[in-house]
Amino acid sequence: VQLQASGGGLVQAGGSLRLSCAASGRTFRTSSNYIAGWFRQAPGKEREFVAATSWRGDSTYYADSVKGRFTISKDNTKNTVSLQMNSLKPEDTAVYYCVAGRGFIATSRPNDYRYWGQGTQVTVSS
Repeated sequence: VQLQASGGGLVQAGGSLRLSCAASGRTFRTSSNYIAGWFRQAPGKEREFVAATSWRGDSTYYADSVKGRFTISKDNTKNTVSLQMNSLKPEDTAVYYCVAGRGFIATSRPNDYRYWGQGTQVTVSS
């Protein structure tokens, strides 16, 4: 499975961005036992979990820091996972990584995600 993230950029605080992650090498379906999500890493900080979803769509999980502002979704027809980010804050500035792995329940544990895409930079100016 290869993951290709896109959609990062520079935005002012309070603005919105939408990240997309295209998966290739495997077609995910609602019956797939896969989970997918996003992690991020800011300069000088540890990598942290952002959001995840089961490909069946019956399990989602958000970090407290983004709950109510970010929404993760999937598109079975396009084999993509997206992250809609609203009300962005300067502290959301980071490189965002798309991830995928086997499972039925979305988790925040990095080791549950075998596949990692290249990062996409998100910069939020104050």
